[in-house]
Amino acid sequence: MRVALDDLARLRIEGRPRGIPSVCSAHPIALRAALRHGSETGAKVLIEATCNQVNHRGGYTGMSPADFAALVGGLARAERCPEDRIILGGDHLGPNPWRDLPAEAAMAEAERMVAAYVAAGFRKLHLDASMGCAGEPAALDDTATARRAARLAAVAETAARAAGGPPPLYIIGTEVPPPGGADHALDAITPTAPEAARRTIAVHRAVFAEAGLAEALDRVLGLVVQPGVEFGNRNVIAYRRERAQGLAAVLAEEPKLVFEAHSTDYQGAAPLSELVGDGFAILKVGPELTFVLREALYALDLIASDLLPDYGDRPLLRAMEALMLDRPGDWRRHYDGDAAERRLLRHYSLSDRIRYYWTAPEARAAVDRLVAALAGRRIPLPLIWQHLPGAAHFADRPLEPEEVLIWRLRRSLATYHDACRN
Repeated sequence: MRVALDDLARLRIEGRPRGIPSVCSAHPIALRAALRHGSETGAKVLIEATCNQVNHRGGYTGMSPADFAALVGGLARAERCPEDRIILGGDHLGPNPWRDLPAEAAMAEAERMVAAYVAAGFRKLHLDASMGCAGEPAALDDTATARRAARLAAVAETAARAAGGPPPLYIIGTEVPPPGGADHALDAITPTAPEAARRTIAVHRAVFAEAGLAEALDRVLGLVVQPGVEFGNRNVIAYRRERAQGLAAVLAEEPKLVFEAHSTDYQGAAPLSELVGDGFAILKVGPELTFVLREALYALDLIASDLLPDYGDRPLLRAMEALMLDRPGDWRRHYDGDAAERRLLRHYSLSDRIRYYWTAPEARAAVDRLVAALAGRRIPLPLIWQHLPGAAHFADRPLEPEEVLIWRLRRSLATYHDACRN
């Protein structure tokens, strides 16, 4: 059964809860893995970009929404994934990238960003205007947040009509873990209070109706809440469904809504399945995918080091270490401890700050050298067992290194897809 976003609430009401993974990554290998799954199974493929990552000014990836859509489209054609199986989403769409500006200037940028997302074919929009701008509190109250969200929804509606495409589907709510995970070891995460979820829904309904956005309000399909899941640099807080039953019960009052859960990375099969069963039907995953990508790349780096005398001693790891030390902006404030611990975190933290470096020329060159060194090589089975347990099917035949990477990512994605079938 191919499940669409607007099927999720109905299936929950019918007692057949289903979910959909949301792939939050711009890495081409992660995108290929997701698209190949859609191609081979017929499942919908939900791919999302964040406001900081992709926006009308380029974001930290250097891509506009149109650029990102073109990247996904090209990879989809290569993987033979039909366009009608792909859903593009925008995450945390609001003034966050410009919150150091006065509110009006930041919101004007957010409006241009939302219009660019819709014009590029993004249909699922998470409206998040909860953050304060220059001179404002760090977090806004529900009414101010909802008014700014309605302002962005009005822009999205106009852009969709101008583009002649289907109208947007919306996600509201802002109670999410820190983007990319926490920076410290965690003991517990408190789920969103049921009354807070009810208040968010009620305020958005009132504000949208007052703004003349009744049609847009009918297309709000989900609410972002905190179910009590998170990961830090070193550990994971797994879902404990008994702590979230009060929150899950809110959905009994909301037959048209599901919950969206962020930072579900590293949860594993049983917690993910329980999340879907309790109504957390949209499961965001990002850093886990690039973490296992790095895991596979480093395993291949070890294999090449052991197999090829002229390759060197882990040159990929050494290149990434030099790159991160040369440009520490994306990891320094997130990692603590002494020099040895920070070195380990640079490479192996669950928050995976190394993911910001794979597009750098030095990183691409090191990966290209690794791929070229192993392409077509026959890797002995014992060496595969040593560095890539579970990948024995790649042994003793000409190796395609990118296929190893896609295989490893698909193993993680399979856990999500299995859970979403509940």
